[in-house]
Amino acid sequence: MQDNVLILDFGSQYTQLIARRVRELNIYSEIKPYDKVPEDLSPFKAVILSGSPISVRSEQALHPDLSKIKGKIPLLGVCYGAQYLAHFNGGRVAESNTREYGRANLASIKNNEPFFEGIKAGSQVWMSHSDTIKELPENAVQLASTADVDNAAYKISGEDTYAIQFHPEVYHSKDGTKLLENFLVKIAGLRQEWTPDAFVETTVQELKDEIGDEKVILGLSGGVDSTVAAVLLNKAIGDHLQCIFVNNGLLRKNEFENVLKQYEGMGLNVKGVDASARFLKALAGESDPEGKRKIIGKSFIEVFDDESHKIEDAKWLGQGTIYPDRIESVSASGGPSAVIKSHHNVGGLPDYMKLKIVEPLKMLFKDEVRRVGASLGIDPELLGRHPFPGPGLGIRILGDITAEKVSILQEVDHIFISGLKEHGLYDAVWQAGAMLLPVNSVGVMGDERTYEKCVALRAVESTDGMTADWVNLPYEFLQKISNEIINKVKGVNRVVYDISSKPPATIEWE
Repeated sequence: MQDNVLILDFGSQYTQLIARRVRELNIYSEIKPYDKVPEDLSPFKAVILSGSPISVRSEQALHPDLSKIKGKIPLLGVCYGAQYLAHFNGGRVAESNTREYGRANLASIKNNEPFFEGIKAGSQVWMSHSDTIKELPENAVQLASTADVDNAAYKISGEDTYAIQFHPEVYHSKDGTKLLENFLVKIAGLRQEWTPDAFVETTVQELKDEIGDEKVILGLSGGVDSTVAAVLLNKAIGDHLQCIFVNNGLLRKNEFENVLKQYEGMGLNVKGVDASARFLKALAGESDPEGKRKIIGKSFIEVFDDESHKIEDAKWLGQGTIYPDRIESVSASGGPSAVIKSHHNVGGLPDYMKLKIVEPLKMLFKDEVRRVGASLGIDPELLGRHPFPGPGLGIRILGDITAEKVSILQEVDHIFISGLKEHGLYDAVWQAGAMLLPVNSVGVMGDERTYEKCVALRAVESTDGMTADWVNLPYEFLQKISNEIINKVKGVNRVVYDISSKPPATIEWE
């Protein structure tokens, strides 16, 4: 049985990053809301308390039940977690004279402390809090400080309970991963055994046990997530899996034909369904982003419902849902952090559809999905494909959707993506695409005045899509692509490049 880490979510924007950093150590981590501590804690060999936008001094302070954890299971409090362990155990937390946000350096570290093994004074950390711990509990020992924060880290004597006021999970904390490793491996004694091979072995057996001899239908998109989910299910249940690739009319240029050809020879039962007219009709006149997502999701369900009736004894609907989909849709498994957007494959099925859902990748981040795919022997070129949103071009056409707008954006997107590949830039980008904006602008072509569409190009680098930075594509490349789009795509006379990072922006525009 693998060693697991429980992360209690208090609403920090960084909670998911804690899970990512732990998993990078080949240790499985799972996020739960702070007020939903599992009854059975036996699978968890360590617990981490996340940060929070709420003050421990306020009436709205979040109170977890730590009676089965503190002093019994190795415990690490991060930011709010550290302040909570101090404030409600005899210490004192007060408002900082100045908001402590940004880079800081550890000025002093307690000697011979396993928690800081391999970390030296001067190590950069990331602070993000407006309160600070003024006094530690009586049984606490200071472990580290910065120039402005006396109690940057401490531990509780006689317990494997540790606390830090900074965020080890963010990139700016240079030794953050080392600190987490010290706590989880050296102090808590967790084994680093959660690997792609181990995930495949465990998941295939779980799928066999869960599904048995029943049949599963799964929607393929041509992307990494649905492909890996399909291969996993195929490994578990073989011919009892029926894959369906739906043309929703919002795919990239020629993608319906190309994807079907791509799956030839992979040993999967794949059926192509052209439902483009159905989707475009349902979307007619809808311009609200959430409205479009819901229409697309509902239409997908209707198509799968129709197809499921053609497959005798189909009992399950397989989906390539991954962890970030669930986090953004249901707010960290129900925790207090804010919902960003809904996903077409998250939220359950309508009552009339009598299929159970199976999501073999629901606890994986995108980079983990790719590693699992490599373990399964999937073609590296397919695994290297950029993510493409479930609603497709429907959320890259701002405003209402028409067949003409889809055609325009398909051509623009094709020129952009093809250009990235031709110039050796595709693999240096995590995700790229074009957006059709709901504005016209004045232009001049030849001697004629034009009043046509504007498109925005977007290219970002990321690990899992939770955060992303825009890619500094060469000016010469952007110039060439802009000229090609304007010259070849009728109806477009202006091209702009999006230089926004996530956060505060999202990767998609809708």
